Amino acid sequence: MINLYSDTQTLPTPAMREAMARAPVGDEQRMEDPSVNRLCEMVAELLGKEAAVFLPSGTMCNELAIRVHCAPGDEVIADRTAHIVHFEGGAPAALSGVMIAPLDGERGVFTGEQARAAVRDPANRYAPRSRLLAVEQTANLGGGTVWPLNALRAVAEVAREHGLATHMDGARLLNAAVASGVPARDLARGFDTAWIDLSKGLGCPVGAVLATSRDRLGDVWRWKQRLGGAMRQAGILAAAGVHALEHHVARLAEDHALARRFAEGVAGIPGLGIALDSVESNIVYFDVEEGIGRSAKEISASLAERGVSIGALGPRLLRAVTHLDVGAAEVDAALEALREVLGNGPEAAA
Repeated sequence: MINLYSDTQTLPTPAMREAMARAPVGDEQRMEDPSVNRLCEMVAELLGKEAAVFLPSGTMCNELAIRVHCAPGDEVIADRTAHIVHFEGGAPAALSGVMIAPLDGERGVFTGEQARAAVRDPANRYAPRSRLLAVEQTANLGGGTVWPLNALRAVAEVAREHGLATHMDGARLLNAAVASGVPARDLARGFDTAWIDLSKGLGCPVGAVLATSRDRLGDVWRWKQRLGGAMRQAGILAAAGVHALEHHVARLAEDHALARRFAEGVAGIPGLGIALDSVESNIVYFDVEEGIGRSAKEISASLAERGVSIGALGPRLLRAVTHLDVGAAEVDAALEALREVLGNGPEAAA
């Protein structure tokens, strides 16, 4: 199977498995796991923060940050397409009792002016209290959009002006850093909490790391404990993250180049629509044009029969994501399968 469904589908490399097998371990809950401690130190340094916490998932990073920053009844300002809105099972409401103020950004990126307009009057007791501003880097549903540094600084400045906390969902933050050439610590500057995912483009089997200040660390750990996030001898997993940070970051540029290769191939297939200028990192969204008589779900199913996994999101939208388990040969084979499914390949001509 050529798996373009998501970069979460990556498998640990042999070298990563070897690093995991050799990892020294201890009780991470007691801060005695040397591999976990090293990973957290690396991520804190990478993001320019004082401390970091190893967690099972990026969703837990987001939800711990919301719970630490907010009280029940507070409001979080975020883009309408944000992961915390669509893909976390209603956890902001269920776990923290907060509301989301959704903004209509451009491909997942909203402006300082939009953020300022969304901030509630703190004297109005009838309204929820604006408490947290959150961004998603890169913006997944926006098409893997990289938040520009000036846009990040603009919204963070609005948050500071109004006394709001700031959080960066950094699921693909390192993709953004590689694509933009801006160091991750500069992208994360101005945000009280930020995290990176280990199990997407970095290729680890599990995990994410949330970075913040030392004075907030105790609250993060308390909520980690409450939600069952203590992992004991987690160094076996953390060692994968250490290996990935040492060996898999620069190569993210290869994924971006392959996403561009795939997108340009899609642009040449009749029946499919794509905005090439929207492909900034490793995510490619494209549309099934009306009139061809096939839905996105049907096309996805036909591709699966040909050994290609591409996700269908809605009746006409498809998504492909490149990662370290996909090379140029796989991308070209996936494009050929698309041509065949849409009646434009050798199979149709035979």
